[in-house]
Amino acid sequence: MSNGNNFVSSIKSTGRVISYPWTLFRAKAPLASYITGRLVTMCALLFLLGFAMFGLMALAPGDVVDQMMTQQILSGTSDGKTSGTAGSKAETTFSAGQMAAMRAEYGLDKPFYVQYFKWLNRVVVHHDLGISLVSRAPVWFLIKTRLVNSVVLNLISLVFITIFSFLLGIYFSSKVGTNIDIAATFFALFFHAFPGILLLILLQLFASVTGLFPVTAYPDFPFSYAPGKFTFSYMYHVFLPLLASFLGGVGGTMRMIRATMLDQMGMPYIMALRARGISEKRVYLNHAFRNTLNPYITGSANLLAGLFSGSLVLEIIFAYPGIGRLMYEAVLQEDINLVLANSMFISALVLVGMVVSDILLAVVDPRIRYGKV
Repeated sequence: MSNGNNFVSSIKSTGRVISYPWTLFRAKAPLASYITGRLVTMCALLFLLGFAMFGLMALAPGDVVDQMMTQQILSGTSDGKTSGTAGSKAETTFSAGQMAAMRAEYGLDKPFYVQYFKWLNRVVVHHDLGISLVSRAPVWFLIKTRLVNSVVLNLISLVFITIFSFLLGIYFSSKVGTNIDIAATFFALFFHAFPGILLLILLQLFASVTGLFPVTAYPDFPFSYAPGKFTFSYMYHVFLPLLASFLGGVGGTMRMIRATMLDQMGMPYIMALRARGISEKRVYLNHAFRNTLNPYITGSANLLAGLFSGSLVLEIIFAYPGIGRLMYEAVLQEDINLVLANSMFISALVLVGMVVSDILLAVVDPRIRYGKV
């Protein structure tokens, strides 16, 4: 019994020795240690996500080689290159051998975890995302423009949703119980619950019937051709998709800010401020408003994640050349290199948004970085 107690005690003492540098670092620099912990957590989540993605792609029936060979056989049959039973058997034998060779060339004959660690080594050590198994083009070349397009679209949506949510939330919190507040709450709930895909389809039908807006969300000429003209054309093309994204996101965010403001206005410190003769404008903007930042900063990370996940449908319906549409096409073709790179980029952006929100929370609220809440 004493040997068992000594063993447990030695493990605890070893754990304290190992964790001592981190404890010391946390005591001397709480904000820096908080940020470091969030970054380490983000890297661990990305590692697990990539492992899961490789496993799911391995469980899917068939692979990219099967699709390529099927297309080759179908095209050969349509051209009349196969005739008779002997020709069919020769085609089948040749296709099986070629498929095995291609799987060995792409590394698809290895277990998924071996493929994943080889991919991870290539990305981390050599900074190479590989090549697309379908188009044979470098993966980074395929996704860099699409990634920029998606980031620009979603950041514009986030900025507009943030600005109008705060303005409307603070305004309607001062009009609580009035007819305009009831109407605003109704429409906020309506658009928040309205299916996003149906709203996008309705807006595209509106553009098609009226001709007031284009049915696609991207200009038909590149930015380098005429930067000024491209900017105005881009704003004109993305107006309806941005409107759909705005209507879907502003309702829930506005209601959250309105509810937080109402909660703050019932606090004792607000009564004390009013008793001191502080103007209502200062009470709202200088005191109650600042305390609505914590829940919004937390919710903004989820809002950004929702915008990226919802942009997949937007990009498909409005033919927007973004990362979501590229991801959809890569999944259909089972292009593992392109699928993994796309998913990792999107997940990294979402996780970065969450880490940034955590850091901002720690900056505005000292209780968080000191671990008091």
